[in-house]
Amino acid sequence: LGFAFIQHPSLMFEQEVKTLYNSILSDKNCSVNLKIQVLKNLQTYLQEEDTRMQQADRDWKKVAKQEDLKEMGDISSGMSSSIMQLYLKQVLEAFFHTQSNVRHFALNVIALTLNQGLIHPVQCVPYLIAMGTDPEPSMRNKADQQLVEIDKKYAGFIHMKAVAGMKMSYQVQQAINTCPKDPVRGFRHDESSSALCSHLYSMIRGNRQHRRAFLISLLNLFDDTAKTEVNMLLYIADNLACFPYQTQEEPLFIMHHIDITLSVSGSNLLQSFKESMVKDKKKERKPSSDEETESDSNSGSDSESEEEASKPRRLRKRVESDSDSDEENDINSVMKCLPENSAPLIEFANVSQGILLLLMLKQHLKNLCGFSDSKIQKYSPSESAKVYDKAINRKTGVHFHPKQTLDFLRSDMANSKITEEVKRSIVKQYLDFKLLMEHLDPDEEEEDGEVSASTNARNKAITSLLGGGSPKNNAAETEDDESDGEDRGGGTSGVRRR
Repeated sequence: LGFAFIQHPSLMFEQEVKTLYNSILSDKNCSVNLKIQVLKNLQTYLQEEDTRMQQADRDWKKVAKQEDLKEMGDISSGMSSSIMQLYLKQVLEAFFHTQSNVRHFALNVIALTLNQGLIHPVQCVPYLIAMGTDPEPSMRNKADQQLVEIDKKYAGFIHMKAVAGMKMSYQVQQAINTCPKDPVRGFRHDESSSALCSHLYSMIRGNRQHRRAFLISLLNLFDDTAKTEVNMLLYIADNLACFPYQTQEEPLFIMHHIDITLSVSGSNLLQSFKESMVKDKKKERKPSSDEETESDSNSGSDSESEEEASKPRRLRKRVESDSDSDEENDINSVMKCLPENSAPLIEFANVSQGILLLLMLKQHLKNLCGFSDSKIQKYSPSESAKVYDKAINRKTGVHFHPKQTLDFLRSDMANSKITEEVKRSIVKQYLDFKLLMEHLDPDEEEEDGEVSASTNARNKAITSLLGGGSPKNNAAETEDDESDGEDRGGGTSGVRRR
């Protein structure tokens, strides 16, 4: 068939041919050899067409002076363009095939189509970004080369489709992932540990406006309302952790927006969890809810001592001393209020992964670039670019390892049966989370070099949330588990009150 179509391209418009080709390309159960044959046929047709055009071009140059342009009709290029439009979608979808040779031929067809200018390039951009994450270097380079060509001719196209391309690259990685139980990661598993989408970022980072819009769009996927699946969030967090940042402004901008997202999504998350608790057991729940409302109303207070004095005694005790019994009582009192239906618990565990990943990402960038809390707090996106134009001093050996999210995905908690133990761990996470949200704002004394009680509470909550250990033994302080390591004076920076 392929040879017949080279001589008589118009046959490719026939309904039977369209149905045959498109069904072979789009049917998941169809044999790999047939898919490759169809792609090869298209590739050979385009190559022959290209040769034919070059020959016609040479012939035309010989007689150009005598001929009248108005009488010439360039029919052949119009035909190959129409043919490629018929099969384009199915060829692009072949990028998501598990077999690398299918992806290889699909990429060849798209490269030929783009080089001959047969289709509008914008529709291919997300697919090419996705192919730029392929494990085979030759295919990566070919896809990246096409993107560079498109970027030269049409500025802004890459940025316009960058987020769609990141999402598609996750689909490609899912297709390639041989072990379904292992979560899809967003960096290369070699000594470079570079982000899979690092080429995309390096193309966008030169333009400050495009770069910021791209980073904000990625961070918005972590918002609780975006309902992005957890593994995709892990994939994007991996990329954000390993992008080739060059100036201090880039990671500082990300941290600034993480803080804003945390303050909004975190409050929503706590609110929805509290609403799901059983209302009729008011006696057991009372201390917990009082504690919440009182500390919320005082969280804006300037003087720490006043804030401490106005908090209920049980919370003050938990902040000041390391006694764990109070926390145990709290876990028990919340456990008693849990609804019969465990769906809200699973929902909380699911949504909180996005926020935990942001906390981890911020901690990782802070460790990687060696930023102090005060530097992160003082950063303002509206300041002139020159202030933060200094190069980053990257620390070596800092790896992004979000243990809790990896455990969550490996244990398939979203679909597994909820045991008493899992319930307890989710409730503990909720309480740590609540404590962190209460102390999210920076205190006045911190600037004088003292570590305030609120900072301690915040650090303890973060240690507990990220390291998974109980605050009593400050697990993450002692074991330097890759990026889980957490210095005591650290913690997450405050969000400016907006």
